[in-house]
Amino acid sequence: MFLVMLTSVTPVSELRGGIPLGVALGLSPPLVFVLAVLCNVAVFWPARLALTWFYTTVFRRIPYFDHYLVLVRNRGEPKVKKYGFPGLILMVAVPLPITGAYTGTVLSWLLGMDWMRSFAAVAIGVVLAGVIVMLATMGVVSIATVP
Repeated sequence: MFLVMLTSVTPVSELRGGIPLGVALGLSPPLVFVLAVLCNVAVFWPARLALTWFYTTVFRRIPYFDHYLVLVRNRGEPKVKKYGFPGLILMVAVPLPITGAYTGTVLSWLLGMDWMRSFAAVAIGVVLAGVIVMLATMGVVSIATVP
């Protein structure tokens, strides 16, 4: 179980690696699903706090960083208003590389989204990704076909 938890909080694999690993190790699929989803959702808080801390202690001292951050947020504001919550859910839920809880957290922080709505969107996206990965792992759906 520890390996499933560790894999599910690792930025590269997240639950996309934790669920198949747990099932391959012979653990109960419902237990693997719950454990992987909870661990992956939990990364939101330390990641968001680390971004805020890093910004206040390091990035603020970099010349023009605040200006750049304002430009990014202004450029992203129309997309946040248009896609915001459902867009973040979808981005986190798609089980592809460079998507997931870490990326969703960074994106929501970078675009200045409300942390409560961001957490809800990341959590829902992680649950949806967990369902997709679990179904694929159990052979119910096929994500990719290889000839």
